[in-house]
Amino acid sequence: MTEALVTILGGDILAGLAALVLYVNAATALAVLWVLGSRIPVRGLLGPQSAYALWFLPPAAAALALVFFLVLPPERRLTVPAPSEAVFAAWAAGAALMATAFAIGQARFAVQLRRGLTGPAVVGLISPRIVMPADDGHYTAEERALIRAHERQHIARKDTRAVALLALVRCLFWFNPFVHLAAGFLRLDQELACDAAVVMNRPRARSAYARALLKTQLAATPLPLGCYWPSRGRHPLEVRVAHLKRRETPREVGGGGRAGRTLTGPVDAIRP
Repeated sequence: MTEALVTILGGDILAGLAALVLYVNAATALAVLWVLGSRIPVRGLLGPQSAYALWFLPPAAAALALVFFLVLPPERRLTVPAPSEAVFAAWAAGAALMATAFAIGQARFAVQLRRGLTGPAVVGLISPRIVMPADDGHYTAEERALIRAHERQHIARKDTRAVALLALVRCLFWFNPFVHLAAGFLRLDQELACDAAVVMNRPRARSAYARALLKTQLAATPLPLGCYWPSRGRHPLEVRVAHLKRRETPREVGGGGRAGRTLTGPVDAIRP
């Protein structure tokens, strides 16, 4: 086993691992920057689902960097000094702190869930389930149906697993600011993609859907391992309701002529 690692990573295994981490993180950072610069133009030209699909590029870039590192002869790789015990301890402490923060956020969300004070959301990795707001008459039957349709899109796309993978990457590479930068934008693009899918299937429900968005109290408690309607950054409802008002081209919302007919025209007057 040690001989194999020496062959793959070079004479100094720790230095080889450090170089591997550097390659993967550099590739990831470059891919994140490219996505951040491309997501809005792509959303405008091809729709929010295509913009969300761009987030597959950072993990693909990381995988390519890994393959490139493995096929490159050790003598041609970038030389990186072996990390000291202090550096390794700092990385382990950072990863543990990040994981602890996620666990606390998940536990707080679970408490709110038991009290019936949260939702809408999708929770669960193996068998995800939809969490709905309390049925207290705040939403109409149509609005509740639209919320369920949105959350079913998350389940169909297996978005909770993507979010869990993102949380794992943030723990392992907590020192990479681009990973954390990507997280918020990825979540917003994820929500916009689901919004677009709902409106594509229910083209006459834009007004009711926008009202449901405005009525929903966005989650103040983070949900690291699940899909929810986040409230950080530029207020997501500004982006999501504004997108409902847009005139889409036939190429948008996943392409096809039908998509071009789903969001045409302004949203009707919305009253909270």
